[in-house]
Amino acid sequence: MSVVITALTKMYGAQKAVDGISFQAHPGQVVGFLGPNGAGKSTTMKIITCYLPPTNGQVQVCGYDVVNSPMDVRRNIGYLPEHNPLYLDMYVHEYLHFIGSLHKLNRKTLPNRVKEMIDLCGLGREQGKKIGSLSKGYRQRVGLAQSLIHDPQVLILDEPTTGLDPNQIVEIRQVIKETGRQKTVIFSTHIMQEVEAICDRVIIINLGKIVADSPVQELYQFQRSTQTIFLEFNHQIQTDKLAALPGVQNLREKGTGKYEIDTDGSIDIRPDIFRLAAENSWTLIGIKQEEKNLESIFQALTK
Repeated sequence: MSVVITALTKMYGAQKAVDGISFQAHPGQVVGFLGPNGAGKSTTMKIITCYLPPTNGQVQVCGYDVVNSPMDVRRNIGYLPEHNPLYLDMYVHEYLHFIGSLHKLNRKTLPNRVKEMIDLCGLGREQGKKIGSLSKGYRQRVGLAQSLIHDPQVLILDEPTTGLDPNQIVEIRQVIKETGRQKTVIFSTHIMQEVEAICDRVIIINLGKIVADSPVQELYQFQRSTQTIFLEFNHQIQTDKLAALPGVQNLREKGTGKYEIDTDGSIDIRPDIFRLAAENSWTLIGIKQEEKNLESIFQALTK
């Protein structure tokens, strides 16, 4: 296992930012680390990358403890923080050479490694420019290149597509997905489409605690225990008859002739609704079943 977190807690004074969380991340796996603002995502990532010490618990990266062997951890990690710190007066090509030399890459092979990163992250036309003159999207690409240049076993990405245009997002997603085939990738994002596009597994944290940890498809199944149906009739109806249908758990009036019904997700009650409407001469002018997606699941777990 590349990353092993056991009972991790982080306190800021009296505030518990991370509350006893435990999880593992494996090579060949892209893990989406999700949560609302202030949930503890960035704090956890900073502890994994040795920027913050834990208050309690243990974090190991490639077998090295973040407290006892921080330099060994850093050698095995590539990190792109949310606010990407770069030397704005350096040229792109120069900066990547500098970062590679800090990681003590072989001088003979370093130029080729820099070229590989420039090609991988789509920086060919920008490599001769100063970083300070680049758009935010291209600065993110430089940050991704520096996080990968030393060929780390673990890649930690905090909001890696911030500021990218739609075409750039697709390209960076592909880089992350390809990287995840050989390495362990943990990245946070608020863009649910990214998670659906590239993640093998999702960990959701809320108020410092893990509230979900599963493969993406299993997370969809997690929320199928209930289903919401939206109904519209051309007039008020007898809601007691509607509420008495098998599988109905809750019924809410949303205006004249408009209703929301929460049902047992294992039962499709729409045929029963049509039958009941026909028997009572109700004119049903609209019926829609809520589609479960990652965004609605995230909201349900973090409210």
